[in-house]
Amino acid sequence: MHSKSLSATLALTSLTVGLGLTSTARADFIEDSKLSLGMRNFFFNADNHSGGADQKEWAQGFKLDYISGFTEGTVGFGVDLEGMLGLHLDGGKGMHPAINTFTPSKSDGSAESTWASAGATVKARFSKSEIRYGNTLTPNLPILVANDGRLQLQTFEGGMITSKEIDNLTLTGGQIESVKGRASTNSTGLSVSGATHGSNKFRFAGGDWKVNKALTLQYYYANLENFYSQNFLGLVHVLPITNDSSFKTDLRYFNSTSDGRNGEVGYAFNNNGGYAKNTGKVDNNTWSSMFTYSLGNQSLMLGRTQVSDNGGFVWNNDASVVNKYGRNEGEGGYSFYLFNDATVGSFARAGENTNFGQYSYNFASLGVSGLKASISYLRGDGIKAADGHGPDQHESEIDTRVDYVVQTGPLKGFGTTLRHGTYHAGNTGTADLDQTRLFFNYTYNFF
Repeated sequence: MHSKSLSATLALTSLTVGLGLTSTARADFIEDSKLSLGMRNFFFNADNHSGGADQKEWAQGFKLDYISGFTEGTVGFGVDLEGMLGLHLDGGKGMHPAINTFTPSKSDGSAESTWASAGATVKARFSKSEIRYGNTLTPNLPILVANDGRLQLQTFEGGMITSKEIDNLTLTGGQIESVKGRASTNSTGLSVSGATHGSNKFRFAGGDWKVNKALTLQYYYANLENFYSQNFLGLVHVLPITNDSSFKTDLRYFNSTSDGRNGEVGYAFNNNGGYAKNTGKVDNNTWSSMFTYSLGNQSLMLGRTQVSDNGGFVWNNDASVVNKYGRNEGEGGYSFYLFNDATVGSFARAGENTNFGQYSYNFASLGVSGLKASISYLRGDGIKAADGHGPDQHESEIDTRVDYVVQTGPLKGFGTTLRHGTYHAGNTGTADLDQTRLFFNYTYNFF
């Protein structure tokens, strides 16, 4: 596969470079290196209340990471290596769905018992700038967010540069060429929901400017060739009130327009199953605002997201749910930079106005350090019917989350996360769904 050949090439290149370094240069390259093994045990259960297929699966994942330091000199070089292994432990008869983002599927539709992949990224550092190229990239940007909601972490292939040459300003840019899904061993092109063709050119650039201690401004531009162009504006302000209380304002705006062949057969956007003024075309403005009051170990957040009427909010998706071998391998499953990206629903169709809130509590004040919990509610109204003529639709979801991380002793760092989402489809015609996710995470650091 392309991803495997790239991994082998980069690994061989990094080994050759490493062997050719002087002892002085190798010192920082090796002494600043880190080797760790991440282990995740994950149980997933989806209960469909509308007569559709349920899903119940259990798996164990391993992720070995080697992160080198940089060689000495004006330009320092390094390499990051990654190996991932997944083991399907149990799923229950008939509980592995045809369209799946948990484990890869065999040709008969059953789950693969094991799957593995490897990757590598070479990197260089100059002054306060870093450039990386490889297939282990995990961007966390307003216009592209790597998803970590299943057993394995979604990874991207391409190049990125990050510069902090100017005080209080972080600039980021690059080009992403393909993506490996969170339950896949193969790479695929980037696309949009509903399309069957992909693109190997997702170009982006932007920056975060910390105006002062309290205020950060953001701007990013992204273009997925033949699908869409997107502008993002963001503002984050934290107002201290007392020593243990604050008020945070988080404002986000996305403007997305059609690009190239978008709308043609294979390049059409399904607008998240909702209305489109121009069939298959990307045409959207989305505004979001969140306000959080924090007091001691608890916080209350209220917010609203508005999706414009012309079409749904757009974000990267895989090129096709079925790969070239004719079976699903879990390429799907993408995150986007809005609170609407809930446990079950996305709340991102044309005309949808979503009001939401979340209450969070840290139990450290009660003597249970490492234990946190939250509950949130989302309600989307004003969804335009797909045909543009029916009554407006609505949907809602309640999500709860509990996290606990062992703070001391031999199991220090061992973490457990329980997430549960109850989605009500309202009058949208989709399925009511309960979803439960249970994670056990532990990372062992060799050095």
